[in-house]
Amino acid sequence: MIGRIRGVLLINRPPMIMLEAAGIGYEIQAPLGTCAGMPKLGQEVILWTHMSVREDDQSLFGFLKEKDRQLFRTLIKVSGVGPKLGLAILSALDGDDFVRSVRNNDIAMLERVPGIGKKTAQRLMVEMVDRLKAWQINSSADDLLPLHDGVGKGADNLAFATQEAISGLIALGYKEKDADKSIRAAASQIDITDDLDSAALIKLALKQMMRR
Repeated sequence: MIGRIRGVLLINRPPMIMLEAAGIGYEIQAPLGTCAGMPKLGQEVILWTHMSVREDDQSLFGFLKEKDRQLFRTLIKVSGVGPKLGLAILSALDGDDFVRSVRNNDIAMLERVPGIGKKTAQRLMVEMVDRLKAWQINSSADDLLPLHDGVGKGADNLAFATQEAISGLIALGYKEKDADKSIRAAASQIDITDDLDSAALIKLALKQMMRR
């Protein structure tokens, strides 16, 4: 099993990241917080990984923090929650926000994640509450991860990041209409002179969607 990779960042196209290590390119699915926390293309990064092996698929999932990987592994033990849904949950809500939702019995918050209905949300509450007792919530979490300059500046780059962000939300399970509307609303709030990437744009859109 592959548990940790140190490599050079080749692609950051949420929710997919590609790292090159020892001449091999590893395609890794990652939650939004990890994608947004990536360095510039060509720089080295370390990811904690989980390998999912099924009859018709082998996938790698990557996380910047080991505790986020552990949370992912705990999530996918819940009946009805597979790796794809686990990834969607930890993209819509970072680890601390998810833990707060469980501890506060905030079913409505979980139901906003695509693929989660009321029954699945209730099951998550019941099965996760005891498993998360040891989770320490960071009191100084950033409101928004910094924007990186892997894409560049200007209206053309904003348009490029917008299209990538829409595709990223669709890959996470959101409907195309909702993804398009949310990303364009988020893009309208960004100064076109700002450095940005699609991961930061998705994070802003999701933050607004989860508050509705």
